[in-house]
Amino acid sequence: MWFEILPGLAIMGVCLTIPGFSTILIHKYTNGGKEKRIARNHYQWSLMERDRRLSGTNRYYESK
Repeated sequence: MWFEILPGLAIMGVCLTIPGFSTILIHKYTNGGKEKRIARNHYQWSLMERDRRLSGTNRYYESK
């Protein structure tokens, strides 16, 4: 029947979500509790550069 595919579908769904969640947790652990920021355009890049410059430690994810 159609419901016999549900266990395999559930296992596949879990296996596909593990890399996404693990990436978020690794970024939080390595960046001092904050997720990694991604600059997709020039404005976001300039904000990250501003934060890096103002932090005093040359890291955008640390604040004063």
